[in-house]
Amino acid sequence: MADEVLCAVHDGVATVTLNRPAKRNAMNTALLLGLRAAFERLEGDAGVRVVVVRGAGPAFCAGMDLDELGRRQQEAADPEANVVTVLQTIERSRHPTLAVIHGDAFAGGCELALHCDLRIAADGARFAMPLARIGLVVPFPLGQKLVEIIGPAHTRHLLFTGAPIAARRAHEIGMVHEVLPADELERRTAELARAIAGHAPLSLQGMKATILRTISAREAIPHDDLDALAARARKSRDAAEGARAMLEKRRPVFRGE
Repeated sequence: MADEVLCAVHDGVATVTLNRPAKRNAMNTALLLGLRAAFERLEGDAGVRVVVVRGAGPAFCAGMDLDELGRRQQEAADPEANVVTVLQTIERSRHPTLAVIHGDAFAGGCELALHCDLRIAADGARFAMPLARIGLVVPFPLGQKLVEIIGPAHTRHLLFTGAPIAARRAHEIGMVHEVLPADELERRTAELARAIAGHAPLSLQGMKATILRTISAREAIPHDDLDALAARARKSRDAAEGARAMLEKRRPVFRGE
């Protein structure tokens, strides 16, 4: 497994840690491959009862690695396709999953948290989907996940403004289940993970499978036209300008081309 992702199992609780703290755990190819490998391995581990997902360093996950995304902008293949595939792998894990958000969860990091079954956050954590600020369109399956969890009204606000929301606000709109002071997050994580791990494995797996089957109809919705819009935005000059501006910490100049 890549060093970008760490995985440990203790007393039925698996902990998967994004381990690029210097890059705010931004998702590059190596990290995504590491996440997929971790969950594929845990899927066959009969001793695992629950999976905790967290980030090393001050951030949970800052989203896509903009350096890598910029280099791959003009590729025929969508560089964000790997993100969608990995997040869906996490969502479909037979184990219950718990995202522990101690810091910023932006863009793909926000979606990573949303693709876990449960989410608890420190009161200083922030959530954002700032794609419009860098000229991108949310991939259709990830937009679906937002609407599924927080509804169309709050999804519009999150996507159109691109502005971060605080953990308390995220709790108010149903994005996270619990918000705690930062110094209580570890205790609550352990408490919640142990509680889930103590339940009957077949019950947990059966109930998760029931939930996934209930929402499976969403996968039949056609979205080729929306994928084309996302691809057009990704290859635009505005997207290149947006990524450069973000890296250079300046305001982008968008021209609609």
